[in-house]
Amino acid sequence: MSFGGQTPTIVVLKEGTDQSQGRGQIISNINACLAVQSTIKSTLGPYGGDLLMVDANGKQTITNDGATVMKLLDIVHPAARILTDIARSQDAEVGDGTTSVVVLAGEILKEIKEHVEQGVSSQTIIKGLRRASAMAVNKIKEIAVNTSEGNQRETLRKLAATAMSSKLIHRNADFFTKMVVDAVLSLDQSDLNEKLIGIKKITGGALQDSLFVNGVAFKKTFSYAGFEQQPKSFSDPSIVCLNVELELKSEKDNAEVRIDQVSEYQAIVDAEWQIIFNKMEALFATGAKVVLSKLPIGDLATQYFADRDIFCAGRVASDDMERVCQATGASIQSTCSDIQPPHLGTCSRFDERQIGGERYNFFEGCPAAKTCTLVLRGGAEQFIAEVERSLHDAIMIVKRAIKNQSIVAGGGACEMEVSAYLHGYADKNIPHKQQAIVKAFAKALEVIPRQLCDNAGFDATDMLNRLRVEHRKGAVWAGVDFVNECVSDNMERFVWEPALVKTNAIQAAVEAACLILSVDETIRNEESQQPQAPQRGLPPGAAQRALRGRGRGMPRR
Repeated sequence: MSFGGQTPTIVVLKEGTDQSQGRGQIISNINACLAVQSTIKSTLGPYGGDLLMVDANGKQTITNDGATVMKLLDIVHPAARILTDIARSQDAEVGDGTTSVVVLAGEILKEIKEHVEQGVSSQTIIKGLRRASAMAVNKIKEIAVNTSEGNQRETLRKLAATAMSSKLIHRNADFFTKMVVDAVLSLDQSDLNEKLIGIKKITGGALQDSLFVNGVAFKKTFSYAGFEQQPKSFSDPSIVCLNVELELKSEKDNAEVRIDQVSEYQAIVDAEWQIIFNKMEALFATGAKVVLSKLPIGDLATQYFADRDIFCAGRVASDDMERVCQATGASIQSTCSDIQPPHLGTCSRFDERQIGGERYNFFEGCPAAKTCTLVLRGGAEQFIAEVERSLHDAIMIVKRAIKNQSIVAGGGACEMEVSAYLHGYADKNIPHKQQAIVKAFAKALEVIPRQLCDNAGFDATDMLNRLRVEHRKGAVWAGVDFVNECVSDNMERFVWEPALVKTNAIQAAVEAACLILSVDETIRNEESQQPQAPQRGLPPGAAQRALRGRGRGMPRR
């Protein structure tokens, strides 16, 4: 129904809602993602720089790990947050290639931005990208080399060294690759749970002072009087692991007793003492020489064990306790009354040692060792934290390589080969609109070798031209040689990466690009501002002006 020949205005969204849509919105989202890409791309490769990030509390982080950078960047643009998600997914699935996946996603969007501006339908672009992604993944699987034959340990060390090449520890790669491969091979090969590799950080000393412990090591726990009288070293001890509190106060706190006569109070006190003594005597009777508990072991129990040449530690962290059980074969007991010999664990050597300014308990030579510990040393806390992140990437790469034994060459070789293949295929076999999209995707893949050259200070244009020529000639593994500043066969130079890193990065980057392209409208609801009465002494409207834009949930202008 019309009123006076005019159609009434219908308000669906409340006042203050920001609504943007259409092609301009897609381009705006692409520009936001390119801003994130420009922040992170300088960290790519062996000569990439590190970022120093300071959070709101002043905590400093120095890193070039893509997942860590994306997590610490406080990105507010909703579309650009998708890049954070793909970096996390790459970190969870593969463990390495987190910077590459963000750089690649940004470059794909940059290459297709021109097509969006020219009015090509988003759905046409998305179909073309998905087709190109599937072809690229198939090509990588086709050219990948299987490593099931030959020296597995040596292959894994080469893969770990490539993962470390862009990290702070690349100068000590030989030292750490052996440590990483030993750590992963010490795990149960059926599930390869990397959480059973304990990493302890102790400031002081040099990187080469880091230790690989084929067993468990953890920091000395909080201790009571009598602890120093306990022995600090055993050979072949029996170990009992508890989830029991050995303190007097626990019995008082857990019961309410009512008495009629004062003389009965002594009987209650005696009963409390008797309960804890019964627990300790039961533990002594098991013949265990090391008693560990997740809960506190008080001063009475500490002194009792010291008198009988038994080592005890209370308040052991649950993850450390789980790794002790895995290594020694012990099982956690929640009572002291019925501990049988099968419940006890053992190791060939137990020691308490001083490392730097800390004292650590070591369980070595464990018969059931399905776990290990890496004790990292270094000068600064930030440096050791970055070493830990670097080792995490290498550990994940080795873990994936054991399960997926196909590898490709790094240094941009794999991307250039796939790019050359897609260009050739698109020219001959894709006649319609999608040809331009596939070729744009092929060009985007070249961002990896180009950025590697830029970060290393090489002439990127010259190097890319040389790479294109080599790949057209059929040199599948021609990549950037950072040592001699030239093009060489990176498979022969042992610059290896698991094929899974490349396939997962391409799939995640294309998925993110398609998601951003499919969004052509953004609706942002802003909470309405409640008007307040003017404050006394202020001119009318001054209170509202002072509060404008500071409502809860409203962005700062």
